Amino acid sequence: MNLYLFARLFTLTVLCVGFAFSLAAAGDLPQVGQKAPSVTLPSQDGSKVSLKDFRGKWVVLYFYPKDNTPGCTIEAHNFQRDLAKYQERNAVILGVSVDSSESHQDFCTKQSLTFKLLADTEKKVVAEYGSLSDRGFASRNTFLIDPKGKIVKVWTGVKPQEHSDDVLATLSELQKN
Repeated sequence: MNLYLFARLFTLTVLCVGFAFSLAAAGDLPQVGQKAPSVTLPSQDGSKVSLKDFRGKWVVLYFYPKDNTPGCTIEAHNFQRDLAKYQERNAVILGVSVDSSESHQDFCTKQSLTFKLLADTEKKVVAEYGSLSDRGFASRNTFLIDPKGKIVKVWTGVKPQEHSDDVLATLSELQKN
């Protein structure tokens, strides 16, 4: 192999590997066993909500693309439907999207939602949780966080219709152990 061809192949390989690493780093999801990254964001009523406020409770931190869209509405309705079951298990539901607090307030009013929806308009928390899509919305991912603040389960690309049932089943199983 001549030196010119070798140099071109080497350069191309380095560029491809570097690109792959940069993509992986940009979208890393926090993993099971890891301490949950901190979260402090405004909710639908404008008050600041922090993950640390819920130490001692299980937290279902779910990311969703957009208020008042069909899939997001189904997912939110199902969490609302099951809210008493979560409360019986010492768990809270926190939804996060890149929509504003005002959008969340409208969504909660229209859909009779009573759990907290957090507004990440700067997309920092969504990105920190590896959930920022290439379109600038949150991907449909969920993190179950134990009472000590550790991630115990991660769901990616969830199906809105069955997701709350899946989370409740996992929560029940984890609480048995």
